[in-house]
Amino acid sequence: MGCCTGRCSLIGLCALQLLSALERQIFDFLGFQWAPILGNFLHIIVVILGLFGTIQYRPRYIVVYTVWTALWVTWNVFIICFYLEVGGLSKDTDLMTFNISVHRSWWREHGPGCVRRVLPPSAHGMTDDYTYVSVTGCIVDFQYLEVIHSAVQILLSLVGFVYACYVISIFMEEEDTFDFIGGLDAHSYCQDHVTLKPVHLSK
Repeated sequence: MGCCTGRCSLIGLCALQLLSALERQIFDFLGFQWAPILGNFLHIIVVILGLFGTIQYRPRYIVVYTVWTALWVTWNVFIICFYLEVGGLSKDTDLMTFNISVHRSWWREHGPGCVRRVLPPSAHGMTDDYTYVSVTGCIVDFQYLEVIHSAVQILLSLVGFVYACYVISIFMEEEDTFDFIGGLDAHSYCQDHVTLKPVHLSK
């Protein structure tokens, strides 16, 4: 297969998916978003598996990658619905942190143009250790940044799904057209035409 075929395109696409997943993983770690962190980790593993299968001509690995892309699209659609509060979901819940912390998306306080002010607890008459964070001036709200990230993942996954199916079909065709029996016959033919010369042993 030449370098301009679907195989090389899938390799480049997998590399792009790895970069985008690593970028997303970093910001999810900064925001302590444990559910997306787990999803990103699985996604990175499967993309590496698909990349290995594409390079080493292993269709089964690419099949695993293909199935995962469908699941990954579903997960990212859920994230979009979560941040856009579709179907009774609320972005202010602790669902993304498995209800073990009150952290939110990192982009909530560090988005483009955001001005973050941390006020001491005494300013609001609070007696606990929690501080009040005020965020103003954001050019893009954090939920839309999360939606954009998920939309990019969906786009890459859909394109990857199409290329993976194409590469799998090519691999299967190559396996079907490879003539094992003809190869054995040719080998036996060569053996039949080898002339054997007697060897005289000297005493």
